[in-house]
Amino acid sequence: MVVFDGVCVACNRSVDFLLRRDRAKRYSFAAMQSPAGHALMAAHGIDPANPASFLLLEGGRAFRDSEAVLRVLSGLGGAWRCARFALFVPRAWRDAVYRGIARHRYRWFGRREACRVPTREEAGRFLS
Repeated sequence: MVVFDGVCVACNRSVDFLLRRDRAKRYSFAAMQSPAGHALMAAHGIDPANPASFLLLEGGRAFRDSEAVLRVLSGLGGAWRCARFALFVPRAWRDAVYRGIARHRYRWFGRREACRVPTREEAGRFLS
């Protein structure tokens, strides 16, 4: 389960990217503004009212920020597995870069007025 910022343009583009490349349909999604996403964020110690994190729930564990991003990418398989090598970079450095981008994401990429509405084909992969 990937919990993402549903009003962030860059975050939505990332979900589009994953939907196209996740042929195994390994990942499902929840916008953090949805009731399900809100509850998941709160349950894992992330303030849903101040969403600057990316949350991955996988194998009974929760991952956030840069580790979540790298695990999702490597989970796509193929050449994307190389993303796991970035896990050797100290987490403090990776997360500092992640948080810098997250802090400025609305200014750099834009913000939607409302969360995305999944297409009929995508609907089974989204929690509301």
